Amino acid sequence: MTQNTEWTGHLWLGRDYGLIHGKLGRTAPHAHYAHQLILAPDRPVTVNLDGVNQTAHRLFIPSQICHSIVEAPDAVFTVYAEPLIFDAQALNNVVFKAALSLESLDNAVRHCPRRSLGDPRIERALSTLDGLLTTKVAASALAAEAHLSLSQLQRLFASHLGLPVRRLVLWRRLRLSMVLILAGSAVTDAAHEAGFADSAHFSRSLKKLFGVTARQALQHIDLRLLA
Repeated sequence: MTQNTEWTGHLWLGRDYGLIHGKLGRTAPHAHYAHQLILAPDRPVTVNLDGVNQTAHRLFIPSQICHSIVEAPDAVFTVYAEPLIFDAQALNNVVFKAALSLESLDNAVRHCPRRSLGDPRIERALSTLDGLLTTKVAASALAAEAHLSLSQLQRLFASHLGLPVRRLVLWRRLRLSMVLILAGSAVTDAAHEAGFADSAHFSRSLKKLFGVTARQALQHIDLRLLA
């Protein structure tokens, strides 16, 4: 079966999570930082997880797991959540019990317990990172703000966040771009303001992390920024 590569529907973007209701187009294999849950109220979806096709009405895709959308014949609900903030088991518990509507899922995720980073050095580094996204982000600057050596910062990010500094910078830049687009900026302007070289760089990064280009992901999606 040939499936459209374009996504359609509604995207609600919160501070540390996102919700989509609509048709999911096919994607190239990719891995992103967010935990992802797919809820299919009608026909099941088929997702390739680490080379194995899985077909179900409800699927959980953990952070950093390579996957691709193979077939999603009907509109589905999708939840993306920052693993830094949400425990996977707690997230599954609240989302899979919620009614299938954007409003119910938003309420469930909004009230899902957040976990503390547990280390003020990480909090300082992340705060510094967010303040530097519009310019070049030097890992050494984050290390200095956290009062760590560069090697210590890299080990801390790997152990607590599960990804290197450069990948987290890319993830945060993509989120900032989406926020700016939601606020009314053109894609090119949003890409520049979030620290991408140009809109092509933004689209390549989106394709790398989500398996779709900016046109495929955004052209037919209604965007809403949550308070």
